[in-house]
Amino acid sequence: MSVAGLRKAAHETVAGLPREFWWLWTSTLVNRLGAFVATFMALYLTLDRGYSASYAGLVASLHGLGGVVSSLGAGVMTDRLGRRPTMLIAQLSTAVSVAVLGFMVHPVAIAGVAFVVGMASNASRPAVQAMMADIVRPEDRVRAFSLNYWAINLGFAVSSAGAGFIAEYSYLTGFLGEAALTLLCAVVVFLKVPESRPEAVPRKAGDAAPDDVRLSTVLRDGRYMGVVGLSFLVALIFQQGYVGLPVAMGTDGLSSSDFGTAIAVNGVLIVVLQIPVTRFIQHRDPRRLLILSALLAGYGFGLTAFAGSVGVYALTVCVWTVAEIVNAPTQTGIVVQLSPAHGRGRYQGMYTMSWSVAALVAPLMSGFVIDHYGAGWLWATCAVLGTVTAAGYWLLMRNLELPEPVVAASTGPEDRTGPEDRTGPEARPGVADPMGPEQPAGPGDLTASVHRTAPGERTASEDRPLAEPAV
Repeated sequence: MSVAGLRKAAHETVAGLPREFWWLWTSTLVNRLGAFVATFMALYLTLDRGYSASYAGLVASLHGLGGVVSSLGAGVMTDRLGRRPTMLIAQLSTAVSVAVLGFMVHPVAIAGVAFVVGMASNASRPAVQAMMADIVRPEDRVRAFSLNYWAINLGFAVSSAGAGFIAEYSYLTGFLGEAALTLLCAVVVFLKVPESRPEAVPRKAGDAAPDDVRLSTVLRDGRYMGVVGLSFLVALIFQQGYVGLPVAMGTDGLSSSDFGTAIAVNGVLIVVLQIPVTRFIQHRDPRRLLILSALLAGYGFGLTAFAGSVGVYALTVCVWTVAEIVNAPTQTGIVVQLSPAHGRGRYQGMYTMSWSVAALVAPLMSGFVIDHYGAGWLWATCAVLGTVTAAGYWLLMRNLELPEPVVAASTGPEDRTGPEDRTGPEARPGVADPMGPEQPAGPGDLTASVHRTAPGERTASEDRPLAEPAV
């Protein structure tokens, strides 16, 4: 590609997104640049503190459990307090708890603070995703989610390399460095990111108050919970790259540095390919993309059964990394599409929890299968899970219809959300909703605009939303 072509592609990738998004993107990058605890916790506990591998595993599980607990609570906070306050509380809590963790020496104290760190560090995710859905126009959301995912992986790749050198000098420096960068992230949000929560629609005197979206509403939403369940299966597959893969490579006589080389391919490919792949898939059918990504993930790990060298392991990593690149923005867009504007926090919290639970279950799954049946059966299980997930996506979304493209008339901040994002009754005249004022289909509206007639039930709307890139 020529220089002019590269410039055009870069401009099309970043153009049209609101300023608030870029400050949010910056806060994400800064936050991931400080990632130290999750990466080096096990080494810190075993090498620096001298604890056993079992204890290190217990602390890691408590850290993950904290994320599970906070997912739903943070979702409720996002809807009730707002996106910005939730992010500030989460980031300030993370900064303080990470700094405190660096000074803990008693095993019970370390385990307890690690649980708090897991809660705090995971609490901002529903708020960040809800805010992106609020401030980015529907036709730009896939691009926005992809850019944010790219920032996460770029920050993680840089922090992992830098943190390795820091750990050789002082683990405490790493903890304090993460706390400082998380605090900087909170400062960016406080100074530059405005609140984006949709305002409640004014009611006329005598009108009944609309029912709020509650966690029970989310649980009764059959289609959405189906997506959450499939998200859990996909996450369970991808987690094997960090829990099952190193064990399998070790049983093949390969070293930890060999695993580091193979898994580094994942980060490099995401940083290099995430944006161009998103440009390629953004106008394609999201249903087919989700099915394809599930199959690539399942059979990418399935191919690991035939690996015996670092090079072959790296090739299998390439396959499931492509699946990850396609799945991440696509699934996020579908999740946001099915979330009503005034309940995005709770919906995003439930989605975030699916990944947190997968992070807890994956080590147990891989350990049990490898110990009792061998690594080959683990990779065969991944292939089966990928097939089941692909079939689930096909069944769940076969009735969704894509709208004809509609070009937005303006790219100004006042048009950053499409008509389907308005919560007032004027957005969809004549449509009654037992849950309150008519709600949008939400971000990532790639399918026919929908309205809620009852929890978990949707029918096609008469209006046509702005064109949305395939997610």
